Amino acid sequence: MRYPGISHQVCRKSGMVIKILGLCSAILLLPSVLPPVLESSQPANKRFVYYIYWAGIRAGTAVMDYESTPEGMVIKTHATSASIIALFYKVDDTAESILYPDGYPKKFTLKVRQGSHRRDKVTYFEKKADGKPQKIIFHNVRDEVIEEFFFDRPAYDPLSAYYEMTKWDLTIGKSTYIDIFDNKKLWNTEVQVLRKEKVRVLAGEFDTIVVKPIMQSEGIFPKTGDITIWATDDDRKLPVLLKSKAIIGHFSAVLAKEE
Repeated sequence: MRYPGISHQVCRKSGMVIKILGLCSAILLLPSVLPPVLESSQPANKRFVYYIYWAGIRAGTAVMDYESTPEGMVIKTHATSASIIALFYKVDDTAESILYPDGYPKKFTLKVRQGSHRRDKVTYFEKKADGKPQKIIFHNVRDEVIEEFFFDRPAYDPLSAYYEMTKWDLTIGKSTYIDIFDNKKLWNTEVQVLRKEKVRVLAGEFDTIVVKPIMQSEGIFPKTGDITIWATDDDRKLPVLLKSKAIIGHFSAVLAKEE
């Protein structure tokens, strides 16, 4: 079945961007809700839902769930394509990060389902000890390959990285950097802090700070264009809007509800 004006190439591209926007929503969302929970001895659950649009069409949904306990945290993201897009290119991607109470990663799991493309990867992080390199174990489940890596500076998975970044001050016109381990490489990732702006989305009106992560990795975040993120200008730094250019038009992810 084909719909007029929607080519297979465009739908395939939309599926890839759905994944990027869904995971980016969860990544920058993570630090905004974790710090208050870390101070509590009681387990907590929370969910944020984003709707993803392409050229005015609702192309998919991105959801982030997390559970926090005194022993640590589990964060799960789930990005799916809308039914009309799934006819051409179905997306059903999940990512999970298990963290220590201080926000440092223990284990990161990625499951990618995009059309006929499949990826299943697990990364284990050992805490870096003084004077010793950090050990990271990368397991490509589908290829049954296990590799070890050692780094002289602490590395984070994509989810835990943005939690760490919220401990830093964001200054307009300056960039912050963090080391992210993704797809067997360590990326010194730049996040540009652009400006402040008031925006209105489905969940309401917000004063925001606008940032742009410069994604280099070809792993979780393929190079598909610039992504700009509007996060609340407060201690939470909750992402409420994301935008990215596409082959035709642009994509946006908007905060729809908080549960």
